[in-house]
Amino acid sequence: MSQSENDTVTPVRQQLADLIETGTYNQVRNLMEMLQAADVAALLRASPPSQRRIIWQLVEDDERAGILHQIDDEIIADLLGSQPADEVAQLIENVGSDDDVIDILQHLPDQMTQQILASMDTQDRDRVENLLSYPEDTAGGMMDTDAISVRPQVTLDVVIRYLRRYPELPPTTDCVYVVSSANEFLGVLPFTTLLVSDPSMTVREMMNTEIEPIPVDMPESEVTSRFERYDLVSAPVIDEERRLVGRITIDDVVDVIIDEGEHSLLGMAGLTEDDDAFASIVPTARSRAFWLGANLITAFIASAVINLFEETIAKVVALAVLMPIVASMGGVAGSQTLTLVIRTMAHGDLDANNRRWLRNRELAVGAINGVVWALLVAIGAALVFRDLTLAFVIAAALIINMLTAALSGAMLPSMLKSLKIDPAIAGTVVLTTITDVVGFMSFLGLATLFYA
Repeated sequence: MSQSENDTVTPVRQQLADLIETGTYNQVRNLMEMLQAADVAALLRASPPSQRRIIWQLVEDDERAGILHQIDDEIIADLLGSQPADEVAQLIENVGSDDDVIDILQHLPDQMTQQILASMDTQDRDRVENLLSYPEDTAGGMMDTDAISVRPQVTLDVVIRYLRRYPELPPTTDCVYVVSSANEFLGVLPFTTLLVSDPSMTVREMMNTEIEPIPVDMPESEVTSRFERYDLVSAPVIDEERRLVGRITIDDVVDVIIDEGEHSLLGMAGLTEDDDAFASIVPTARSRAFWLGANLITAFIASAVINLFEETIAKVVALAVLMPIVASMGGVAGSQTLTLVIRTMAHGDLDANNRRWLRNRELAVGAINGVVWALLVAIGAALVFRDLTLAFVIAAALIINMLTAALSGAMLPSMLKSLKIDPAIAGTVVLTTITDVVGFMSFLGLATLFYA
């Protein structure tokens, strides 16, 4: 939620909470009538489930469609999952763009989705089912089918008269697409060209053929990179036979960018962007249990390593004091590298040509920081514990662990991705295990060697 949204919604949310608690629902409805659709959507997102359902029930039927396509995906099932399928189907008819309809259907129970599809007319059902067949994280899953197309042989005057037949153009329309009689994509005719050119000119003479269409199976991360690289407002989507099947607009891309940012941020904590901040207790606990269990296993592994050196720790009590420093420094260094590499992968900038260079750079950085901080910690340990051997041991362990952290952080994302494991979610858990185990093993192992 942006700061401006927060400034608008926060005082209203406080008033609504008081009114709902007292049961004065008419005043709640009157208060919501003063809000725009985007503000109601933000209000629903920021409300606990019990208040959220009351607010949704008090929204006028003719206003729900305008609100629905602005609601976060994870809230859709909570609001619509318990409603009759025919009511949801009627609501979806007024939502607007196909990609919004698909987003809603993908987050409803399968049985309800089938009932809604069965209630549609044949043409709409075929179109929606075709869109549902594309994976959500590809260009086909992002696109709209409301692309306006024209033939190359018609004049610009004919195109203008054709466009005027529309009651309104689809949102974010900046051009029309030029296709053959077989619907094969040929190029685009920007509105900036259409409006300033001689109306007697043909589309073929004025169209831009340098625009590269987006394959329907292109991953959404590559789609966003292309929009960013070429400053696109919209882009045509084609199938394997270069037939125009839809378009992707900048608002779809912005949604993906926001989702990817949330995914990376929440993934570091073992959460996903589907986690609703105000979800009920049991679903929230269940969604977090897996990674808590995984973290517990890794903690047992680290504890088992420490247990191997129980006698050494008993002889040199200072080891227990300094142990967390080695693991912590390695963990932070590894997280810095891991985050950088995941971000580079998300931008589509990491490939076989530069992966080795990046890994070597991170190793060099890890070595420099390892030596600098190892010297500082060694000096501190020598002054506090008056033990030069201990100072050397912790310095060597720090260098080893920070080099391991840099190497692990650089290599883990690619390795996890090749195993079809999300590096944003699993990377932190695996990296922490590596840096803890290597840190304790090197520190306590060297201590055992030198103090034996």
